[in-house]
Amino acid sequence: MDYYSMTDKGIEAELGQRLRALRLRKNLTQQQLADAVAVSVNSIKAIEKGKGKIATLVAVVREMGALDSLDAFIPPVQVSPLQLVKLKGKKRQRASGKRGVTDSKGDGKW
Repeated sequence: MDYYSMTDKGIEAELGQRLRALRLRKNLTQQQLADAVAVSVNSIKAIEKGKGKIATLVAVVREMGALDSLDAFIPPVQVSPLQLVKLKGKKRQRASGKRGVTDSKGDGKW
């Protein structure tokens, strides 16, 4: 699936449909899943519509035994050995942004 050609809402809807399909494959009703996760049925309905909170999404994925899929969803960032030497073993805390970017006039003022 080409997610880059989809809108954000389209991706959210696709994730909701996949969660619904997983719930149905596990033969769980929305009420059973809501009870297991300790949220309302409306929260489950919202997640399945591609809406809702990340905390609810994580709880639902945990309950359905699919947490191992999160590494495929957004893989952990690997630090290259050269970058590790450059950082001297410290973990990066901030992004530097684009340095030296100027406006179209080239005077460096916004």
